[in-house]
Amino acid sequence: MFDSFRKLGLAAALAVAPLTAMAQLGPLTNPEEVTQAQATQEAIVLDIRPGDAYEAGHIPGAIPAPYGLFRGPADNPGQIVPEDKMTEVLRSLGVTAGRPIVVVHQGSDQTDFGAAARVYWSLKSSGLTDLAILNGGMNAWEQAGKPTATGAAGAITPSDITVTYDPTWTATREDVKAIIDGKDSAELIDARPEAFWKGETKHAAATQPGTLPQSRYFTHDRWFGNDEPSLIKPDLIRELATKNGFEAGDRLVSFCNTGHWAATNWFALSEVAGIEGVRMYPESMVGWSNAGYDMANVPGLFQNLLNKITGKY
Repeated sequence: MFDSFRKLGLAAALAVAPLTAMAQLGPLTNPEEVTQAQATQEAIVLDIRPGDAYEAGHIPGAIPAPYGLFRGPADNPGQIVPEDKMTEVLRSLGVTAGRPIVVVHQGSDQTDFGAAARVYWSLKSSGLTDLAILNGGMNAWEQAGKPTATGAAGAITPSDITVTYDPTWTATREDVKAIIDGKDSAELIDARPEAFWKGETKHAAATQPGTLPQSRYFTHDRWFGNDEPSLIKPDLIRELATKNGFEAGDRLVSFCNTGHWAATNWFALSEVAGIEGVRMYPESMVGWSNAGYDMANVPGLFQNLLNKITGKY
């Protein structure tokens, strides 16, 4: 009798094992989990670093997917890539909806993570669901003693994916204006350093410094530990979210200069803290200022001239 139960227990464990192996990776993952996912789930690893960095050393089997593929033009880098163009990009990378996707950045600092978060947001908005960012990026992979490959990528089998954007996590320019005009309600969160929010400096592509009216700032780098500044900290995210009044049911819009740092705030609050009502304004202040809309914390003419003379922008 005991042997029968033991065999049943073993059979049950084996039956559950594949389900466990197929569990989603995200939103954050580590080198060991990536290795397992590549072996058991045929995970797609997208390396978003520049081509020279990829060729110098990358995760074996990773596909080069430079960050620029997911960005807008130079005069408005945060602009969303059109659906037809994103379809071409994802097809060329062999991306399909049935396989997990891991986004790999360099992992040098918090700004590197912002690039990974922006790509993650773009993929999720494209309808993909099994997504993860390798926390610590390529640096964490190498520190874990994992093998690397060099040189160009091998042949990539194109997919037949078709992108239709899900607007759930996007705030358009019109959405932001409706909030500012009082026709809709949401809190506008500036992810940039305080000097940008105060109008003391600006992005080179923005027509003028300042921030969105009624906004407050929460800098993108606060989610990372001081001891390991390239690693985003889930426990710290939940702690800071609670301390700063971010909670379930909130309607939040994250923005920055070009939807890069803002992606980190979106990722932390939406994907890790689990607040469902978080959106990102991808064009952010470059798109807003260039469209000529009203702004807050814009310096006066004299201060503006002084800032230019002193090289603040």
